[in-house]
Formats: sequence, C-alpha cells, structure tokens
Amino acid sequence: MTGTGPGTETGTGTETEAWRRVAPEGRRFLRGRKSVLARLAAWSLLESAHTFLGGYAVARALDDGFLTGRTATGLAWLAAAAAGALLGGFALRGVFAGLADLVEPLRDGLVRRAVRQALDRAVGDPVRAPDAGAVSRLTQQTEMARDSFAGLVLTVRSFVFTAVGAFAGMAALAPVLLLIVLPPLLLGVAVFLATLRPMAAVQRSSLDTDEALSDRLGELGEGLRDVVACGGQAAAQDRVGSLIAAQERLARRLARWAALRTLALGTAGRLPVVALLAAAPWLLTHGVTAGTLAGGLTYVVQALLPALNSLMTALGSAGTRLLVVLERFCAPLHPIPAAVPTKAQQATGPASAAAAELRGVTFAYGRGAAPVLDALDLVVRPGEHLAVVGPSGIGKSTLTALLAGMLAPDAGTVLVAGAAARRSPDASGPDPRRTLLPQQAYVFTGTVRENLTHLSPSPDPGDARPDDPRSADARVRHAVSALGLDGLVERLGGLDAEVRPGLLSRGESQQLALAAAYLSPAPLLLLDEATCHLDPRTEERAERALAARPGTLVVVAHRVSSAARADRVLVLDGTRAVCGTHAELPARSPLYRDLVGKWNETTDG
Repeated sequence: MTGTGPGTETGTGTETEAWRRVAPEGRRFLRGRKSVLARLAAWSLLESAHTFLGGYAVARALDDGFLTGRTATGLAWLAAAAAGALLGGFALRGVFAGLADLVEPLRDGLVRRAVRQALDRAVGDPVRAPDAGAVSRLTQQTEMARDSFAGLVLTVRSFVFTAVGAFAGMAALAPVLLLIVLPPLLLGVAVFLATLRPMAAVQRSSLDTDEALSDRLGELGEGLRDVVACGGQAAAQDRVGSLIAAQERLARRLARWAALRTLALGTAGRLPVVALLAAAPWLLTHGVTAGTLAGGLTYVVQALLPALNSLMTALGSAGTRLLVVLERFCAPLHPIPAAVPTKAQQATGPASAAAAELRGVTFAYGRGAAPVLDALDLVVRPGEHLAVVGPSGIGKSTLTALLAGMLAPDAGTVLVAGAAARRSPDASGPDPRRTLLPQQAYVFTGTVRENLTHLSPSPDPGDARPDDPRSADARVRHAVSALGLDGLVERLGGLDAEVRPGLLSRGESQQLALAAAYLSPAPLLLLDEATCHLDPRTEERAERALAARPGTLVVVAHRVSSAARADRVLVLDGTRAVCGTHAELPARSPLYRDLVGKWNETTDG
C-alpha cells in the first residue's frame, strides 16, 4: 500500500524502500554515539542481574528454605531478590540519563534538516506556494520522532536485557522450562509482526494526508479574499473537505489495526503462562521442583510478559510511526523541473546591455484572468533611477516580482543584466544581480551590524585597516551616515547592540532594510513600496542615497514626490503603460496628470 496524500513527496514508497532510506542514516547516527550506547548497555546489564535474581531467588527460597522448614534461608533469598530490585532501580536511573544523550541530538538534527529542506525548496523555486508541510515536520513530526525514538530505545533495550536475565535464570533452574516457554512466545511475536507492515502503510497515508491538508489550507489562506470575491467558497470547501474526510477514514483504519494488534497481544501474551501451567504435572513428575516451577512462572509473569507487552506496543505504534516520520527527513529533495519556455521566451533576441529589460511581457494570475501586464516593453538603463506609479492592484508589485525572477511571464522575455531574470532551478543562493526590498522589511534577531551586512558578505581587503574606507566597518558607518540612521543606531545601542524586531516600528525596520540594500553589491535594487512607512523627508534622503550608489534603482512609488526625484517614471494605468520624465508625463498621461494635480493641491495646502 502506498501513500495517497496529494502534494507529498515521500509517501509513495513501500516499507522496504522506506527502510532502505532510513537505515543508512540511522546506522551513521548510532555509529557516532558508541560511547552513549556503551553506557546504556552497561546500565542495562544491571537490570539483567535484577531480572535473574527475581526468579532464581524465588525458586531457592522455596526449595532451600520454606518447603524444607528453613525459614531464615527463605527470607535471605527473598532479601536478595529485594536487593536486586533496588539494583534495578539504580540501573534505571542511569539508563534515563544516558537516553537523553541519545534522543536530544536526534531531535536537534531533525529540526536542522527540516529547516534546510524548507529553505532549499524556497530558494529552488520562489514562485512555489510556501511549504506549509514544513511546519508539520518542524513541530509535530520532530517531536513525534523524538518521543517515538525514546520509547523504542527504552522498550527494546528493556526487552533484550530482561530476556537475557530471564532465559539465563530458567536455564540455571531447569533448561526444560525454555522448551515450554519459548515456542508460544515466539509464535506470539510472529503473529504480531505480521501486522506491522499494513499498519505502517496506514501511518504513512495518514501523514501524507496531514501534510497535504496543511499545504492546501496554506494555499487557501493566501487566496481567501479572492475565493470569497469570486464566490468559490463551495469549491474551496470541497477541496479541503475531501482531505478531512480522508484523514477521518485513515484514523478509523488505524484504530482497527490497533484493536487487532491488542487482541493478538492479549491472546499470544498469555500462551506461555498457559503452556507452563498445563505442563506443570508433567514437570513435577520428571524432577522439576515446586520452587523451580514457581521461579519459571515468576520469570514469565513478572519479567517476560510485561517486557513483551511493552515491546509489542512500542513496535506497533512508536516503531511504525518513527519509520514513517524519519522517511520524510531522509528522502532527498526531488529536483524541481524547469518550466518549459514559450516560443517568445526562447526567442530572446540579441543580448541586451540594459540593466533590465522587458520585451513584450504579458502576465495574468490564472487562466482566463485579465492580464495585469499586457505586451509591456521597457528598457531600464544602467545607473538609471526609475519610479513606477499607478493605482493599487494595477501591476506594480507584479513588475518587480518579474524583474526579481519570482514570477515567470506568460509571454515575452524578462532580462536582467542581459540574461533571463528567472534563474534555472539548479541555481543556488541569492541572485547577485539584484536585491528586492518588499513593503514588509526583513529584520531579524541579531546585532545591528548583522542586520545591515547580511546582504553584503564581502570580507575586508587583506591590507585594510579599521579606518580604511575599504574596510567593512567603514562601509557600514558610511551607509548609516548616508541614510541618516545615526540617531536610530544610537538609540538601539550601537552597531553591536542586539536588535529585537518586535520592538521596532515599521519605519525603523524599513530604515535598517534600506541600509542593508545600500550595502548590497547587487547592481540592481528593486524597492516595492519599501519606504511606505517613512515620513517624506526620511524617504527622500533614503532614495537619494540609494540612487547615488553605483547601480540602477527601480522604485515602486506611493508618493508623487518620489516619482519627481526619478530620472524617468513608468505609469501603469490598466490599459497602457507610459514612460517618460516627471516634466513631460502630465501632457501624455491623464492618470499622472491627476496624481500630480492632487499632489500640488496637497503641497499648496
């Protein structure tokens, strides 16, 4: 049986294939922790001694003590069994201490891998919907793996060393006890193991559906406004409802398998006791003493059966769940197929010397939708400062996303520095040709310096002194001065002070992001309303500083004053695009004429 959840990437293999993916990673993980495993084994041997004493002391207490009238001897053997119990408790304390050294590194490694997988997917294909399944892997599935692994290690270790102590004790008392106890015990284990494969398949399908449901809810949340506007609530509900119904069916199937497993465990787990009691008359007539028989029953009832019950419960739930979860972390990422270019995209024509260029670009959000951009031609010259204006929703952000390579045009060609704006899927890392600043400024917990330099990884020249203009410190201080951030940096505590994003205003966050863009070596800066939370004076200083740095600046403007500072202005009005200078556009574009008129009225007022 294979996983059926749509949108998943790891749920289609068989259990054998899953084991082949997980086993090498598991062996590598355990090989790196041999000292931890050795400590666990040493503590567990003490538990084996406790198990051995439990049944052997009972047998000796009866045969050598109470049944022969020597009460003191019987009590002494029972005291030895009690001492063994104390020894087992002491050993269990050491086992739990060693378990943490084995389990926590697994969880930490899975968290790092989940983050790396999500980042690799995002960098590999920025247009793709956010990987909502990564949230499930990062939170629910990592904790599930941690708890399952801990439970499995405890129960498997306990069963192995308990069995060693119990079998050694029965062999020491009367080897014939093993011939009676082992066959039904092994039969019960075999019956139980037969249920593991189908239960693992249902577990895999359940996790597939859970991730698919997370992805679908994420997509629906992003487009909820459009869904309501188009009256698509019923269709959206059907898409989500089918997954919820599938999850319910799988939960019922899991419950049925769990019930069957419990029934098998209850039936098979009692067979060794029944067999031993049924054979008691024969054993007693063939030289097995009553104490030996009682010791054998002690081993079975108080040691083997509880350990077997815990083992089967762990394998049936934690074991299959752990295998299915780890499969998601061990499976390699499938390469994202490259989009098939249209004929217009294939015919890029001669190489362009422009900083950015759009040739007959058309883009629409979905089939049948009206184009946001329709056959747009635009050349942005190197070193130019271009402002983009237009009503909300007209396509300004779409234009910057096309230039940033986050969207692919339906027709036409988008070039940046003479090459396709959208990089091939196997490209890694940020694109050195451009830097995009969206309206929501990216500020992270770290020092002020780290927030300003995360886009400029170039190190100091080897011969640069701290006061050398080429040094990283001097470049940072120059950026702070150029954008007028001296007061903000001082309020934050200096360049090496820690930034807490939640305590910054939106305007302060944008100022830090603008300084990071200023320090970026990218020759093309794209500002998508990245100054909307700044006052006009601060915005002007920032834009003039960014325009003065080497390179090209494209600004989505929300104030006409911002457009007035640009070398050229691109006006998007829904029917046609007009590009020209601030002085000439009022005569060519009614929309721009209205915008300028309203701005003049506000300025005069």
